[in-house]
Amino acid sequence: MELRQMRHFIAVAEHENFTRAAQSMHIVQSALSTSIKQLEEELGTPLFIRSTRQVRLTMAGKVFLDYARTIGAFVEKASQEVAAIVALKTGTLSIGTVQSVPPFIDLPQLLETFIRRFPDFDVKLCQGSSAKLNAKVHDQQIDLAIMPVEEVSDRLSSRIIACDEIVVAFAADYAGFTAMQPDVTMAHLAQQSFIDFEAGQGTRKVNDNSFALQGLSRKVTFEVSDLETLLSLVERNMGIALLPEQVVKARSTTLHYCRISDVDMCWELAVAWLSDRPGSMNVYDRPVQEFMDILGSSD
Repeated sequence: MELRQMRHFIAVAEHENFTRAAQSMHIVQSALSTSIKQLEEELGTPLFIRSTRQVRLTMAGKVFLDYARTIGAFVEKASQEVAAIVALKTGTLSIGTVQSVPPFIDLPQLLETFIRRFPDFDVKLCQGSSAKLNAKVHDQQIDLAIMPVEEVSDRLSSRIIACDEIVVAFAADYAGFTAMQPDVTMAHLAQQSFIDFEAGQGTRKVNDNSFALQGLSRKVTFEVSDLETLLSLVERNMGIALLPEQVVKARSTTLHYCRISDVDMCWELAVAWLSDRPGSMNVYDRPVQEFMDILGSSD
């Protein structure tokens, strides 16, 4: 049963005449008659009593007309709501982020830009671990997520939106090296005590991989789950940390940093979304595309 057939049926019921009904639907009468006949065959009963001058509904036709009109009204309402979403006049855009986004992109500014362009559209924001965000995007609980590129699930599509050099952060009175020291080697760093995120969070994966590629191991004294705790421990001289430069610069009154001389380490931030296949750049929802365009214009 097709929606087209129900529209044809309603037209015949209202006009009580196949010719006038066909004219109202802008189709030839033979096509209308065929459509009604196929509908009756599918339902297994006649819907009209046909005479030379008039077409009247059967008992089954009267029952079916009520349902057909109800279905038609729902379809019309659904079409209007879909059109409103496409035009960004109504709907909800749900965005997820990891906690360490602010130094790299001005998320409040991005959200304000979107809301100003589309004031009738609702925007929701949530924070969480990359694992939770990946699951929420895949299960369509949120529309897109911003997280480190290396933590994006291989089931999602992604695009890099920010990149920052990873530097060595330490307290002013740290004895391992001084603020005047321009850079250090990985071998020197391997002798220090580190504060880092728990496995799978923040920059931990990048940091671990960088030491492993050099055939080095390091001592991680404290493992934390949030950036503020990590920075506070470094400020209290409990160890050093490998962090994106912009994060450390934001605490320049309490932290110093130096660069790594023999390895290029970079922390990349990505936006991830659900597409037709992993790795595809296709975006099918206009609200998601509009927000990503705003992200792109801020790069």
